[in-house]
Amino acid sequence: MKQKLLLIFMILVSFTVSFTLFPVNVQAKTITSNETGTHGGYNYEYWKDEGNGTMILKDGGAFSCEWNNINNILFRKGFKYNETQTHQQLGNITLTYSCNYQPNGNSYLAVYGWTSDPLVEYYIIESWGNWRPPGATSKGTITVDGGTYDIYETTRVNQPSIKGIATFQQYWSVRTSKRTSGTISVSEHFKAWERMGMKMGKMYEVAFVVEGYQSSGKADVTSMTITVGGTPASPQPTPTPAPRSAFSKIEAEEYNSLKSSTIETIGTSGGGSGIGYIESGDYLVFNKIDFGNGANSFKARVASGADTPTNIQLRLGSASGTLIGTLTVPSTGGWNDYEEKSCSITNTKGLNDLYLVFSGPVNIDYFIFDTANIGPTPTPTPTPTPTPQQSQNLGDLNGDKQVNSTDYSILKRHILNINRISGDALANADVNRDGKVDSTDLTMLHRYLLGIISKLG
Repeated sequence: MKQKLLLIFMILVSFTVSFTLFPVNVQAKTITSNETGTHGGYNYEYWKDEGNGTMILKDGGAFSCEWNNINNILFRKGFKYNETQTHQQLGNITLTYSCNYQPNGNSYLAVYGWTSDPLVEYYIIESWGNWRPPGATSKGTITVDGGTYDIYETTRVNQPSIKGIATFQQYWSVRTSKRTSGTISVSEHFKAWERMGMKMGKMYEVAFVVEGYQSSGKADVTSMTITVGGTPASPQPTPTPAPRSAFSKIEAEEYNSLKSSTIETIGTSGGGSGIGYIESGDYLVFNKIDFGNGANSFKARVASGADTPTNIQLRLGSASGTLIGTLTVPSTGGWNDYEEKSCSITNTKGLNDLYLVFSGPVNIDYFIFDTANIGPTPTPTPTPTPTPQQSQNLGDLNGDKQVNSTDYSILKRHILNINRISGDALANADVNRDGKVDSTDLTMLHRYLLGIISKLG
């Protein structure tokens, strides 16, 4: 009997040890509406503004999701913080993942998060749907984790944020080629952004996200692990700057960042693209424009159907920085009736960040600078009205007291702009006394010399 009890006891101990060595997986959870919480050792968040979506939380950082008929939806798992530490204080951050990603339309697969002070929303885009974000011009690149990423900065005005409706910056690293598995050295992107003047604040979140925008699709994040405080990756080279010549055509939609809640990329006449839906106070930023040894004029292809002219201020360094010129754009007849308009600018040299600041609505296709000065549009000089003199001899243009074919030849050369006359000669050329000198006077003088008429005046 004692031997039986001992055997049973050993079997029970064996089962206990087995369960200790092989823990049971966390139970899956299904979510279909906005919710936050913790699951599998990570924070999760399901957020949408409208439409249908389902998120299934799995063990650890894994999850799956599916969406359709939505406007905007985000599914994510990661870590949230109390906004008291910078990323440097948290330590090195890396993320390793694998995902079966099947978007149908506009969607992102990315590292995602926020900082406060300053308020920043950030993305490290690994893959995307039918549109590669964010539709701006790269500020430079970073090569890390076996791939190259373009770096961007954009501005959101009066949009939802972790602080409610607010205006904030967005930072982006976007791979030049898509992938759906691998390791992301998150801290290396943070460092690259800061080297380019894109300041990070106190950490609120670092997460792995599947986002959909006006689209449908599904994704299965089969594994996802975030490591914080591990050994940093090898130092990466400083992001490659991307200067642009002021003297080459710059497309308006190739801005680096902007301030606007309405601006959109639009089609232009001729099948190109431009920027439209501009409002007063909006601005576009074009970083590292190289003015070389000096630019003196600015030209842009613009269109306007507005009732009043719009001014485009050209400023350096910031939206309130040095004003180098102002292009005034009156109505061109319609929003798709493009014309080239020019203005003079203060001589500008070297590498500068250019801000186009708008006083009102206008569509802009492209712009370019030139070394040449632009003077005021010449106004044709009217022929002065002859002042009759007491000693006036109508028709006598060479002052020899006679009216003959020589005078006729002088008048003809004047009218043809070959040799212009002035003074008494010009007064005497007004042979019909109508206050101007033109072809009618030449005809009358000709008829006088032929004897058809007997008197001038």
